[in-house]
Amino acid sequence: MKKNESSLPVVPTVQVIERMFTLLDVLASREGSISLKEISEKTGLHASTAHRILNDLTIGRFVDRPQAGNYRLGMRLLELGNLVKNRLNVRDAALGPMQDLHRLTQQPVNLSMRQNDEIVYIERAYSERSGMQVIRAIGGHAPLHLTSVGKLFLAVDDPQKVRAYAMRTGLSGHTKNSLTQLATLERELIKVKRDGYANDNEELELGVRCMAAGILDDQGKLIAGLSISAPAGRMDESWLSWLKSTAQEISANLGYKTLDLKNTATRR
Repeated sequence: MKKNESSLPVVPTVQVIERMFTLLDVLASREGSISLKEISEKTGLHASTAHRILNDLTIGRFVDRPQAGNYRLGMRLLELGNLVKNRLNVRDAALGPMQDLHRLTQQPVNLSMRQNDEIVYIERAYSERSGMQVIRAIGGHAPLHLTSVGKLFLAVDDPQKVRAYAMRTGLSGHTKNSLTQLATLERELIKVKRDGYANDNEELELGVRCMAAGILDDQGKLIAGLSISAPAGRMDESWLSWLKSTAQEISANLGYKTLDLKNTATRR
């Protein structure tokens, strides 16, 4: 991975700021409050130094003092975090990683979200070199059960909701490969849930296959899907690891905490 300025570790130029970051990290490592003595031991700061900085953070409500000598993260951080969360846009978070994935595969990469019984394409990365005859336009939509991303959303629904979806839509098909029987769809969704990704085997459009992985928000909720589309004979299963790591990277950009981002660096 080529390192740029933003990927290099940065040390604060003001020592007290560096110490403040260290203190906040220690407080963040515990769900409850933590004593000044333990904070001092974990940070290596003298107790008087830690106490002085923590007192200033308490004034700004970045730290709470539930009882004398004990500290925890304050509500001001929650307020600021909610402001940041509200500004996060899945399209903005996804576009850069999508372009990276497209450069690797040379195939269209799509970002989709659920809207009632359909998925809607909200962003794409593609080029004329992809060789695809069908490029889903931004704003286009398709039934959940006929698309790889749609299957991701159906897989997180409970069985009653899936059956209700089947009743509403009739599971109409577009090609001979479309899953138009509830039992077949249910078996497919079990596989999707087990494997953590979904496929579209020429079910929406003959000659076009897709694979998709989910994008999660900071609460672990599925909010979008990332998919690669390719001519049926050109789809490469080895792209799956890139697809998954890209979806994980976007999820992390949206605040989802995962430890499995190690493959991200290998893509670039």
